[in-house]
Amino acid sequence: MAKRVALVLGSGGARGYAHIGVIEELQARGYEIGCIAGCSMGAVVGGIYAAGKLREYREWTESLDYLDVLRLLDVSFRLGAIRGEKIFGKIRELVGEINIEDLSIPYTAVATDLTNQQEIWFQEGCLHQAMRASAAIPSLFTPVVQGNRMLVDGGLLNPLPIVPVVASHCDLIIAVNLSATNQKQYQLPVIERPPALKNRFDLLMESLGSRLPFKRKGSEADDGELLLLEAPAANAWLEPVASKPQASSSTSANGSRLADLSGPASLLDVINQSFEVMQTSLAQYKIAGYPPDILINIPKRVCRSFEFYKAPELIQLGRIIAHDTLDKYERDNA
Repeated sequence: MAKRVALVLGSGGARGYAHIGVIEELQARGYEIGCIAGCSMGAVVGGIYAAGKLREYREWTESLDYLDVLRLLDVSFRLGAIRGEKIFGKIRELVGEINIEDLSIPYTAVATDLTNQQEIWFQEGCLHQAMRASAAIPSLFTPVVQGNRMLVDGGLLNPLPIVPVVASHCDLIIAVNLSATNQKQYQLPVIERPPALKNRFDLLMESLGSRLPFKRKGSEADDGELLLLEAPAANAWLEPVASKPQASSSTSANGSRLADLSGPASLLDVINQSFEVMQTSLAQYKIAGYPPDILINIPKRVCRSFEFYKAPELIQLGRIIAHDTLDKYERDNA
C-alpha cells in the first residue's frame, strides 16, 4: 500500500525548481501526496501540482533561457523591482481560475503580512493570489495589497512551513529545505543548451534601452558586458551571464587569505543574500521544532535565488537528491 505524504516545500527563489524533481521522484516511487504546504517558490510549485498542471509548468520553465527570462521582467520603480504580472500571468494561464478549496488535495500557502507583522496561511480563496502573495520576494517582486494588509514572501517568517501539515492524517511528513549548507557532495548538473544568438541579445538590449538606461563599462569591455544604471532588477538578472566574477580576498581568523568569488554584484544582490542568511537560520529553527520524517536538503550554494533560467539543472538536482535521500530512508526502515 502506497504511503501518503504530507509534503512541505520551502522558500529559496530559483532553487524552488528542485521541488519539481522531488515531486517526480516521489511519484516514481509510488508515494501518494496527501497534502502540501509551501512558501514562496514552494507555494508556487505546490499550488501548480495541486492544480494538476506541473507537467505543463515544467515544460515552460525548461524552455526558458536567460534572454527569455529577461523578457518576462516588467520593471517597477515603486515597492519592488519587478511587478511580476508577466510571470504570474503565464502561471495564471497554465492553472486557470481555481480556488484552493477546489483543489484535489489540501493546500496551504504561507505569506507574511507586513502591516500586522504576522504570518498568513492561505487555505481557501483564489489560488493564484495566494501563490503571488507567498512569492513576493522583498525588493524583487512588488507586494500584494489585500485590504489593509501588505503581503510579501512567507520566507520572512516561515521559510519551511511544517506546522500546517502536522495535523494531517498522512503516514509521513517530507520537507524540502532549499537552504541547506552541509550538502557538499552535490553539484549542479551540467545540461548543454544551444548557445543564445548574439543578435537576440542585441535586440533585447535595444528594446530595454528605451526604458532602462545603461552604458558600456568601457572601451575594453567584452561584448554584452553592461553596467545598468537605474535598473537593479535587470542588473541582477544579467549579472550571472553578462559579466565576469572578480575575485576579492579577506583574512581568516588564523591570518590566512581567503578568496571570495561570490560577493554581491548589486544592491539587489546584497538584499537577497541578507534575506537568504535569515531564511537559512529560520529554517533550522523550524526543523528543530517540528522534525519531519524525511528531510530533503537542497544546497543553498548551487545557484543564486534569481537565476531562474537554470530550471533543467535544478529539476534534475532535486530528483537526484530526493532519490538518494529516499533510498537511505527506505533502507533504514526496511
